[in-house]
Amino acid sequence: MGKNLQSEGRLRPVDLARAHGLSTQAVRNYEEAGILPAADRTPSSYRVYTPLHAGALRAFLALLPGHGHPTAASVMRAVHQGTVDEALRLIDESHAQLLDDRRTLRAVEGALRDLDPTTASGPASPPGSGGTFIGPLARKLGIRPATLRKWEHSGLVRPRRDPRTGYRVYDESAVRDARMTHQLRRGGYPLEQIAPLVDQVRAAGGIEPLETALGDWHRRLSARGRAMLTGAAELEAYLRARE
Repeated sequence: MGKNLQSEGRLRPVDLARAHGLSTQAVRNYEEAGILPAADRTPSSYRVYTPLHAGALRAFLALLPGHGHPTAASVMRAVHQGTVDEALRLIDESHAQLLDDRRTLRAVEGALRDLDPTTASGPASPPGSGGTFIGPLARKLGIRPATLRKWEHSGLVRPRRDPRTGYRVYDESAVRDARMTHQLRRGGYPLEQIAPLVDQVRAAGGIEPLETALGDWHRRLSARGRAMLTGAAELEAYLRARE
């Protein structure tokens, strides 16, 4: 039956799955999720796919690396619901996020260049010498105080305690570490990868150890951008096939 179906431009679930390195269950799941258009059924209730389904699967798999699963799935569902403009809006939002991430990377590099290397491994300011509290620092970074406390628990930020009030006080070194952690988190780095970078900066007295991380960040953004181009080409081919 497989040869007859394929010669007629019809595909079994196993044909579609093997061609894309997937399981037949994954193909069925994609159909049920709206990522693939609904398949016709044989009199025996077997699913029958077509080259159009193969094009939908190619488009979805091509969208994944650049846009991620939630966006790629939402794009394909929008197409199959007849709302192509919504699909294009989702693509636009994803491109806007990539642009924002590029701007963030430039901001990180600028912020790190502006860091005073003389404070990289210096001691905390003595009591009464100034600093900032957790609330103002959190607002300046655009995060919650709980996030700063989490970073402190992970050893990424080391505020001192005011001897009279017990409040956390962030001196220049602690503010620098908080800024580095915040920017690297924006770049997608998990805390366990940020910790050794912060330790290296403290020990080395400068930000040179971050150059490798920033280079990796550049490469990941470039790979995402190129993946978006590939995804766009496959999606356009699928839209044309549907028309």
